Amino acid sequence: MFTGIIQAQGTLIALTPKGGDMQLNVGAGKLDMSRVALGDSIAVNGVCLTVTAHTQTSFTVDCSRETLKLTTLGQLRPGSPVNLEPALTLATPLGGHLVSGHVDGLAMVESRSEEARAVSFWLRAPDDLAKYIAKKGSVTIDGVSLTVNEVEGSRFKLTIIPHTLAQTIMGRYQPGSAVNLEIDVVARYLERLLAGQSNGTQPAYAQAMGSPYSID
Repeated sequence: MFTGIIQAQGTLIALTPKGGDMQLNVGAGKLDMSRVALGDSIAVNGVCLTVTAHTQTSFTVDCSRETLKLTTLGQLRPGSPVNLEPALTLATPLGGHLVSGHVDGLAMVESRSEEARAVSFWLRAPDDLAKYIAKKGSVTIDGVSLTVNEVEGSRFKLTIIPHTLAQTIMGRYQPGSAVNLEIDVVARYLERLLAGQSNGTQPAYAQAMGSPYSID
């Protein structure tokens, strides 16, 4: 799990084909690599990946065909900047929201406009994911935990403050940019609970107690 608070901007050093998959070597930027061990998870543009090798300044991860197909990682080229966040620990402040690092789909930046010192973006989500995005709810874009300002159908608006623009790759977004989208995991669980309720399924705790209790 992650928090959606980016700790460093890294740079893709190389992509190497490996048996049909791809190996990525990533420059760690200011990420503290002294705390990284083999097998640790690091989110790269919001994608949870496992460290298979590392040095004091870089790390290597493997990407499956599925990951390359469903995320923007397959579009990266050497020199591409990336958002980096190591997995949270019990000592990590939860400054954003709980992020799984499992990208749900790609969103597209439709417009960019200046609003005082901030920048506002309108993005379009895939139709099957748009229902999970709510005004003032949380969403993760390329690993960044953000609050949704407006929703219009499958379109949603984000207003990004100067600090976030400077510390992440969002400052580079332009109309037409594809980004990794992860919806709030709470929305997924709520949908599952409501689906069970509509099917007449009792909550597990009610079943365990032999109670006819329901959450109607």
